[in-house]
Amino acid sequence: MVMEGEGELLDLSHLSEAEQASILEVLLRDSELRCRDEGRVRTLQQKESDPVRLRSLSGAWFNEERNKRHRDTKDGVEIVQASLRRRKPRIDVALSGVFNGQTEEAPPMTKKDPTSQMKDQEEDQRSNRSQNRLTPTPRPRTRSPNTQSPQDSNSHSSSSEYYSRRNGHGDEREETLQDSDEDWDSMSSGMTEQDPNTLRHGSSISSLKSNNTLSGSMMSLFSSGEFGAVEVKGRILFSLDYDTQKEELHVMVSRCEDLAAARKNRSDPYVKAYLLPDKSSHSKKKTSVKKKTLSPVFDQTLKYKISVSEMRGRTLNLSVWHAAPLGRNLFLGEVELELATWDWTHTHPDWYQLVPRVQCNQDSISSRGIMVLSIKFTPAGSEGAGLPLTGELHIWLREAVGLLSTKGGAIDSFVKSFVLPDASRSSSQKTRVVRRTLSPTYNHTMVYDGFQPADLKEACAELTVWHREGLKTHLLGGVRLSPGTGLSYGQPVCWMDSTEEEVAVWTSMMQKPNQWIDTTLRIRTNLVQRPE
Repeated sequence: MVMEGEGELLDLSHLSEAEQASILEVLLRDSELRCRDEGRVRTLQQKESDPVRLRSLSGAWFNEERNKRHRDTKDGVEIVQASLRRRKPRIDVALSGVFNGQTEEAPPMTKKDPTSQMKDQEEDQRSNRSQNRLTPTPRPRTRSPNTQSPQDSNSHSSSSEYYSRRNGHGDEREETLQDSDEDWDSMSSGMTEQDPNTLRHGSSISSLKSNNTLSGSMMSLFSSGEFGAVEVKGRILFSLDYDTQKEELHVMVSRCEDLAAARKNRSDPYVKAYLLPDKSSHSKKKTSVKKKTLSPVFDQTLKYKISVSEMRGRTLNLSVWHAAPLGRNLFLGEVELELATWDWTHTHPDWYQLVPRVQCNQDSISSRGIMVLSIKFTPAGSEGAGLPLTGELHIWLREAVGLLSTKGGAIDSFVKSFVLPDASRSSSQKTRVVRRTLSPTYNHTMVYDGFQPADLKEACAELTVWHREGLKTHLLGGVRLSPGTGLSYGQPVCWMDSTEEEVAVWTSMMQKPNQWIDTTLRIRTNLVQRPE
């Protein structure tokens, strides 16, 4: 059929909402494949210098021939999308009106069309595509002391994460029609298991502090818009337990009480959980939906496969939502717990007041995780036979725990090191990129030589953590190990700004030559930018 101003469209009015959702899911898969192919072509363009071979390998010849043959034909995907957008308005009649023969048409819905959202997200994906006196010579080495390499966890988002819209209080992008349909299936069981490979086991073990405290809203770091579309009230009853044999975190959600009414003195609530800062689909868990109640009883256990060391950097976020299959899910309140300070002997359920989210500025974050490392100074000739020839500084980067990216979710990270004041390329060393994890294991040793003990009082070991996103890199933060005097060889320098903990590590290394100094330091975001 032909419609004025739209061109040739398909008549899809006979399709049900579920059938149209299935079509959109196919379009989603097509969009994902296109994005992957664009990434493959970009990689080929960087590696292949022969234009003829590049044209063949990239498939450009095929696209050229197709454009010649179908120059005047509208893309089939666009036709289907336009046809779905043109669908007839939904008829919404009250249940009582059905028996009275009413067929009143509901006012047009204000939510954004799913196909338009898909095109917006496609566009977003396409747009997202360092002569001083001290001159130590870098000699990188790699060790493997009983530390396993991390497994890359799968971070492909589900179709429900792709088709998303902003929820009622403007916090995060919530489920659309397809995601809601998926939720009814996934929430039918109270026991939700996590794929063991999706949350990697950390390699360092540390004891957990025995204090349970509530934190400010970490989820708001990845939020946008305004909050408070529905009044936040009520409380939630839940408990935590950790199975050390299975390395599983159990979140037992019991019930909620006195929730806010989202629809005419009622709500259809469910509880959603994240282990922040991971806000990907791998971290998301949900309970079932309880219909028409302000005091729902769930009695469900949400399970996470995660090691003790990795839990140290996580924050449990439990939020309550009103489920609206054909509209926007509405935020009803949340609770957050820092797992590093939780008392794991406390296993019985407690009530927690639900609180609204507060908009949080990314620049206000003082730490983006912790860095686990060891450092050692080997004086010249200390190993016998005149070896080493000069003093050597060894920095063993073990791992990072609980990295916090600017967008949430797993990240691809690496660590770059300098020994200042030498900021030349010869002083720069890097670890490999560890992909798709918030707690990467680097297990990399940097070695710098050419040192005398007196040089250590003037030097600074700078270690910075970077997030690689396509061809771009983003600084997350770092540490600086130095005496922290603000001076280097008598000259004031901005980078001699170490904290008390960092100064203590550097001082201990100078006082104990030939000994590894083990430490765990915060990845600071307030490093003073030094001139290049």
